[in-house]
Amino acid sequence: MAITNSAVGTQILFFEDINIGDQLPEIVKNPDTRQLVMYAGASQDFVAIHYDLNVAKEAGHPTVIIHGALKSAWLGELVTSWMGVDGRLLELDVSYRAIDFPNSTATCVGKVLDARTEHGVGIVELEIGLRNSEGIISTPGRALVSLPIREIV
Repeated sequence: MAITNSAVGTQILFFEDINIGDQLPEIVKNPDTRQLVMYAGASQDFVAIHYDLNVAKEAGHPTVIIHGALKSAWLGELVTSWMGVDGRLLELDVSYRAIDFPNSTATCVGKVLDARTEHGVGIVELEIGLRNSEGIISTPGRALVSLPIREIV
């Protein structure tokens, strides 16, 4: 059972609260071209295929495409939202397998693959992915997280 730290109003997830096979709460994204422009400005990633319709169409796409790094950020949000304030993101690896487009739902999904203790720390391996509106995982990945152990906290 996750608890809320009333001092800061944030969730603490303990290692003992998770089980192999647990599903992470999904995060649904509905990106539009405005978000892509905002992301381009924040990241300084001004590759034209992300904002110029003519460039995207010349590359054979129906519209501009979502930045790969933005999809990675969404998956990072999935993991860090789930792990709580005392969790630590140790590794985040993703693979871009398909192109995603704005104005189409993208859902961040994940599940617990493995859980073990190492040196008094709970280590959790997650399978994560970005599922497009057709149900295809376009951006699969994995994450490694450390969680506090209840007896030690």
